Amino acid sequence: MPKKVIARQGDSIPSLAHSNGHFWETVWNDGGNADLKQKRPSPNQLAPGDEVEIPDLRRKDESGATEQRHRFKRKGVPSILRLQLKTLGDPRPNEKYTLELDGEIIEGTTDGEGKLEQPIPPDCKGGRLLLNDGAEVIPVKIGHLDPVDIVSGTAKRLANLGYDVGTVTNWNNPALKSALEAFQRAQKLDVTGKADDATKAKLLELHP
Repeated sequence: MPKKVIARQGDSIPSLAHSNGHFWETVWNDGGNADLKQKRPSPNQLAPGDEVEIPDLRRKDESGATEQRHRFKRKGVPSILRLQLKTLGDPRPNEKYTLELDGEIIEGTTDGEGKLEQPIPPDCKGGRLLLNDGAEVIPVKIGHLDPVDIVSGTAKRLANLGYDVGTVTNWNNPALKSALEAFQRAQKLDVTGKADDATKAKLLELHP
């Protein structure tokens, strides 16, 4: 029988699928999650309390000669972590970095737009990003960015883009309103101080 799982902070469709033995596409495209899929456009961003249906595992038989060794490759693993590094809005190209994720150390260099891509396990929870030979340490939390239509999702994106939002618990927060106004002015949007559709779309464009 399919089971229902209540998402917690840090959960995503890939992580829940992985922990239950599925490809993420199997869970995301399951009919039992049709309403969730319409509500949350990205499988990587769930809100705490979201209900996810985990379908039954389906058995698949493969034929092979006896007394021989056979190798099977699991598809859909790993996931990809994508980040873009900026300082005061300007990309940080060709910059060396070290990622420490779940005890694994990964070294690399950003591309010409300050972007980096790294394969990670679907259930990776995060770690930290080290720049300037460790002089800069940036925490990395995977699956902790809430959807943009939730106040915490809007506030976190604004904070990551350099706007001061303070501690936000509701949409009427004065600091959040000021940050939204500043963002809207910078992006040449109607200055409403509210997370309207145009503002949320621009936030997702700049910070998916």
